[in-house]
Amino acid sequence: MTRIVEKSILGQYQGARITRFVITAEDVALKAKPGQFIMLMVKEEGERIPLTVVDTNKKDKTVTLIVQELGFSTKLLGSMNVGDSLYALVGPLGHATPIQNFGEVVLIGGGVGIAEIYPVAKALKEAGNRLITILGSRTKDLLILENELKAVSDEFYVTTDDGSHGRKGFTVDVLKEILESGRPLPKIVYAVGPIPMMRRVAETTKAANVKTLVSLNALMVDGTGMCGGCRVTIGSESKFTCVDGPEFDAHDVNWAELTKRNQVFVEQEKHICHLGRV
Repeated sequence: MTRIVEKSILGQYQGARITRFVITAEDVALKAKPGQFIMLMVKEEGERIPLTVVDTNKKDKTVTLIVQELGFSTKLLGSMNVGDSLYALVGPLGHATPIQNFGEVVLIGGGVGIAEIYPVAKALKEAGNRLITILGSRTKDLLILENELKAVSDEFYVTTDDGSHGRKGFTVDVLKEILESGRPLPKIVYAVGPIPMMRRVAETTKAANVKTLVSLNALMVDGTGMCGGCRVTIGSESKFTCVDGPEFDAHDVNWAELTKRNQVFVEQEKHICHLGRV
């Protein structure tokens, strides 16, 4: 049985809340690798939602998840408390992030995507890489895992849209400065965050000819490749983010298509949230 053993609020601003859960999930705790995710159902009548495995504890047989409560299902999860049981969990899913000693790596996390780069950062550091980490959020109150990522980084930058913490601006501004500084270019850039952020990163690194990986947050329904809901175009091929990803070469992603597909259920989501059922 999947049960919540810890819950804490990491950030909250104008109704947007980011919540950390530690839950029991023995198989996932023993097998999950950086970059992989799980599919979670809060209740039997709910939908499956994909969540990154932020951390694992093999001894306690638990995993850590970080959730931004925006839609119906994430708000439903946010209403659960320590001791509550969750209906179903499947994982680990997706391919793990390729970890090796690249040399110098730039990690870019935006919003709740910061949670996704944290396990990758730890693994890359353990592999001997020099890490430059750039975090971005709308405001200071929504910035997560700052101290944890700073601890494993050789260079560390924070940006906020409103200038309430770090420097005012966007993660791509810092990236451009690094790429244009005249210093040796990083061997690889890894970015996770809102689609517009990842798209700007991809455009910037493509111009500099720097290999870039992104973890795509396409809509998922079952997480096993059977529904086709998370279809994306990579180069000239159709891929499913759940079984072929979630990470892909940023320069091959059809960003316009991904953006359009992710807006398919926007109105339905607004409607069900408006009903006040959570």
